[in-house]
Amino acid sequence: MRTEGQTLYAADVTGVSSLGKFYVEHERGLIGTGAVLTFLLAWEAVTRSRLVDPLFLSSPTLIVRAGYELFAEGTIWRDLRVSGTEFVVGYLMAAGVAIPLGLALGWYRRLYFCLGPFIDVLNAVPRVALLPVIIIWFGIGVWSKIVVVFLGAVIPMLINTFSGVKTTEERFLKVARSFGASELKIFWTIVFPGTVPFIFTGLKYAAGRALLGVVVGELYAATAGIGFLITVSGATFQTDKVFVGILIVTTTGVLVVELLDRLERRFEGWRPKVGSAT
Repeated sequence: MRTEGQTLYAADVTGVSSLGKFYVEHERGLIGTGAVLTFLLAWEAVTRSRLVDPLFLSSPTLIVRAGYELFAEGTIWRDLRVSGTEFVVGYLMAAGVAIPLGLALGWYRRLYFCLGPFIDVLNAVPRVALLPVIIIWFGIGVWSKIVVVFLGAVIPMLINTFSGVKTTEERFLKVARSFGASELKIFWTIVFPGTVPFIFTGLKYAAGRALLGVVVGELYAATAGIGFLITVSGATFQTDKVFVGILIVTTTGVLVVELLDRLERRFEGWRPKVGSAT
């Protein structure tokens, strides 16, 4: 019988040695780390054996060396500052618009009837298709990329927030209304707490879309940024620097999602319980 707090991956470590207990407790991390190290070693072996020309694939050691040189020379700091500004400003602007609007759309049916068609159209249009127009309106500076990031992140946040409001259980609303609770009271004590997990899901999904917006915007038209670094390095066959840029973007995405996961755990009690004890 599973008790509350146990996970699906819980294992009985009674009578197991300390080394065995360590492995069981850290099994996921150890297996994941081993898989990554095996992949990197295989990659290094392939390039060193010249099965693939390093010009096209590079290698982990060459990528580390290129990254060290970029940071030591200081040439990458401006790119990081530009891309970081675009990501943070665009992402926060999207959250500031999408979360309140998603709550309002889910709570006020007529507002959704009014704005729903525009949201569906914006969700269906690829952001890349809007880049030429955005460049014409905002130029090739930082603000054009901020707009691309905003458009990429706002829809996932908005849709997830809206879905969270709509999934509020009707029986809770009926009970609250039967006790004479006001609509504002119902919203803040029942609807909003139940929507918070959906908001975090939207924030995490939108982080990847926002980073995609940064890179795509800078690939299309920019004078600085990680996407610009990737473009210039690719055009000059500096594959190691291309992978440095990709690694920076990937690491940023992982860190943002991990930060949001940690923040979400503070609201874990608000997440609806799924399944039953057996």
